[in-house]
Amino acid sequence: MTDTDHPQDERTAELGRRLAAVHRRVAVAVEAAGRQDTPDLVVVTKFHPAADVRRLYSCGVRHVGENRDQEARGKAAEVADLAEAGLEWHFIGQLQSNKAKYVVRYASAVHSVDRVSLVEALSSAMDREQGRRREAGEPMRPSMDCLIQVDLDDRAAADRPPGIGSRGGAHPDEVPGLAAAISQAEGLRLRGVMAVAPVGLDPVPAFHLLRQISGVVSAAHSQATWISAGMSQDLEQAVAAGTTHLRIGTDVLGPRPDVG
Repeated sequence: MTDTDHPQDERTAELGRRLAAVHRRVAVAVEAAGRQDTPDLVVVTKFHPAADVRRLYSCGVRHVGENRDQEARGKAAEVADLAEAGLEWHFIGQLQSNKAKYVVRYASAVHSVDRVSLVEALSSAMDREQGRRREAGEPMRPSMDCLIQVDLDDRAAADRPPGIGSRGGAHPDEVPGLAAAISQAEGLRLRGVMAVAPVGLDPVPAFHLLRQISGVVSAAHSQATWISAGMSQDLEQAVAAGTTHLRIGTDVLGPRPDVG
């Protein structure tokens, strides 16, 4: 064993312990909610190196999330072999339409669709990506799983605490139209809804509203049953509200690494 191998082993062990602790929290929350199913865990690796993605894979993680395309793109390239072995990338951040052409190359799902123009950009990017793969003799990629990000903060900007802005997303009234647009778009597959609990407010009412919106969407689109909600600080409330996908970062990976 070299000097550089030892810290990697320690880091893998640390991630394994943190991951096990999160799984215990989820199990307790599932039991408390009387659920028969367990939400999928998407480990958010932002600001952490691709080496940690490889370590997480060795610990059994198969879903990782990123919220910035440039960072996600680089990591996905570094661990491209893991995609062939079952690792899936979830894009969870605000997405500019001009970045769609990159995201379709590595992501299996986008959790943050919030406008029709992004639906159109993703569909066009999927068409071009499939054409590129066809010409290169590469396998076609599956349809892009899409979730509609819903803005659950009904406070006007003037009523929010200083320094706190909207967490992003479409207004609840816009969701049915967005759902219809995604379901009709080539290369895209409507999967459900996503939200981030409003800063400084009790997440319980917000998550219950998201569940109600999910019910409306899934009633019109039977395959759209995913609810992406819950992070390190509010996973229990999200599990109680019926989330199917938890997005956990800090509690698995620890503090952000120092930069510079």
